[in-house]
Amino acid sequence: MSDKSAHIEKEVGSAHPIRVGISIGDVNGIGPEVIIKALNDNRILLDCTPIIYGSTKTLSYHKKAIKEFDFQYQSCKSADEALNRKVNVVNVWNEEINFELGKATELGGKFAFLSLEAATQDLASGKIDVLVTAPISKDAMSKSGFQFSGHTEYLADKAGVSEALMMMVGLNLRVALVSTHIPLKDVSSSLTKEAIFQKIKVFEKSLKTDFGIIRPKIAVFGVNPHAGENGKMGTEEQEIILPAINQAKTEDILAFGPFPADGFFGSSAMNNYDGVLAMYHDQGLTAFKALSFDDGVNFTAGIPVVRTSPDHGTAFDIVGKGIASAQSMRSAIYLAMDIFRNQKARKEMLINPLKIQPVDRKRLSNFE
Repeated sequence: MSDKSAHIEKEVGSAHPIRVGISIGDVNGIGPEVIIKALNDNRILLDCTPIIYGSTKTLSYHKKAIKEFDFQYQSCKSADEALNRKVNVVNVWNEEINFELGKATELGGKFAFLSLEAATQDLASGKIDVLVTAPISKDAMSKSGFQFSGHTEYLADKAGVSEALMMMVGLNLRVALVSTHIPLKDVSSSLTKEAIFQKIKVFEKSLKTDFGIIRPKIAVFGVNPHAGENGKMGTEEQEIILPAINQAKTEDILAFGPFPADGFFGSSAMNNYDGVLAMYHDQGLTAFKALSFDDGVNFTAGIPVVRTSPDHGTAFDIVGKGIASAQSMRSAIYLAMDIFRNQKARKEMLINPLKIQPVDRKRLSNFE
């Protein structure tokens, strides 16, 4: 080994690896597969200690199904026993599972919930630094008694936060949502000036704290075609959205719009903003996934912990075939670590900020 290689190994070994908790998602979906594929590259272990919440039996089943025989992991009873720079599996359950790949079943929802619950508890108690959630089936989760419409709502409830923000993150694209998992017919009635204003505030704070952008610019969409066309196609823009944008501006937030959603992503205007706030799920996510599906990440902003997820679902139609891409899961792991570092750096920077000293006019006059 060269001196340079030894130095690099020493430096890497001395750094504190980030403890990344990973909930296994629906055991009948592609969650276990993309986890295995993402972690089967040892280079990722230079930066983190992955801790999967599920069972070794579940991973063993999926490992054989997709023929990833080289994937290695070690079993532990709790996150306290996890070994640095090794793939660790906390056995949340030990019973045998009757897998029904590609189906939304009550048992699939049950085990996904057990995994999520155990990982969330460890995140809250500081046993893991960040949480990455594999995809769940909302149908299967509801069958098992899960009372929330998704991860975002569940984590917001656990954190006691009313304004959690669902954000999709790509290479140069960040799209956040005012409303998330609600029927389209209920979107317009759910929009209020206060709700939109609060989402803008949470979005701006996240862009600063989580992404290190000093003065972020936010583009805000309308809800109607052509952003209402001056009231001809709806009045929400004039009565609700624009007043929320103007209120944000009074607090020195760089918010602009409302913009028509259809032409925004295809124009150069997209490059002028650090984030886009869409009014509803498909308005923002359809374009986002068309542009960043392979490496897009779902990030929950506005809660006191770091949680990311791949931007895809359980993909029941391809489970067990070994063809699912792990790039989004890999990106979710790296983004969680980046945000964790950004938050830590910002806290350290603000511990002892330099005090603004009063100007000594007498001393200045000596130089005039």
